[in-house]
Amino acid sequence: MDFLKEIVKEIGDDYTQLAADIDETEQFIDTGSYIFNAVVSGSVFGGVSSNKITAIAGESSTGKTYFSLAVVKNFLDSNPDGYCLYFDTEAAVNKGLLESRGIDMNRLVVVNVVTIEEFRSKALRAIDIYLKTNTEDRKPCMFVLDSLGMLSTEKEIRDALDDKQVRDMTKSQLVKGAFRMLTLKLGQANVPLIVTNHTYDVIGAYVPTKEMGGGSGLKYAASTIIYLSKKKEKDGKEVIGNIIKAKTHKSRLSKENKTVEIRLYYDERGLDKYYGLLELGEIGGLWKNVAGRYEMNGKKIYAKQILANPEEYFTPEVMQALDEIAQQEFSYG
Repeated sequence: MDFLKEIVKEIGDDYTQLAADIDETEQFIDTGSYIFNAVVSGSVFGGVSSNKITAIAGESSTGKTYFSLAVVKNFLDSNPDGYCLYFDTEAAVNKGLLESRGIDMNRLVVVNVVTIEEFRSKALRAIDIYLKTNTEDRKPCMFVLDSLGMLSTEKEIRDALDDKQVRDMTKSQLVKGAFRMLTLKLGQANVPLIVTNHTYDVIGAYVPTKEMGGGSGLKYAASTIIYLSKKKEKDGKEVIGNIIKAKTHKSRLSKENKTVEIRLYYDERGLDKYYGLLELGEIGGLWKNVAGRYEMNGKKIYAKQILANPEEYFTPEVMQALDEIAQQEFSYG
């Protein structure tokens, strides 16, 4: 034991320690949706990991940017002294969009990046500045990259300027190298990174299969990969948001291949906090759905009525029971 302690002392940095001294308490960032918390962490009171990479992938117009901004809003609302670096590759984020989402723009930095090399450099410099700050002075911080699929490479730009019609075969290696450098640094800094990405149909697959673009770099680096698909949510004739189907394609924190539905509004409401809990309670036998109405507190009530006044029905006791069901349904072990 003295020998091991001497090794730790000689190596002499803040991130080398005996396994017995490792703080194994997993910390989470609430996403603003109880059911999404459950599918990514195994608990309705969890969320995305506070120091790992979470990938959110889907086809075009599946609400990836809106979804990311909803998580950012909830993070800033939950951490009044926190801030976010938003790496934008699509020029999709503007003042009007942020205002419509109710995001505090004084605590959000939008960083426009064009190439993988530029993102890697700026993200690493930002983390190094954060790590140089005294631990007690560090405020909660999160990074977002929206989106990986739109990043080019310096070689690709040079070839385009020289009118060369060739594909950059080094792109996937650059992506892998960028995340290889970022993963450990994010963990040391306790900074989460949300990455949005595109999916495409795999040609020739025996069954319809979706695959995430950008090579294998993000697949290996991400602790959680969520695939999104959607349908429109209407109020009368007006489209007010999306019902998003979220499936865990990869997860180190919860069971894989689990699917839930989440409601995402286009306005400042963002993610519906309580949507999906009725279905979760039904799975766990907490209540029954009879002809479209739920039997709760001795009454049969329509879902729309319950979700219009959720605090009345989802009491602390009910939420605790739902969390136990979520752990059985989504959590490992």
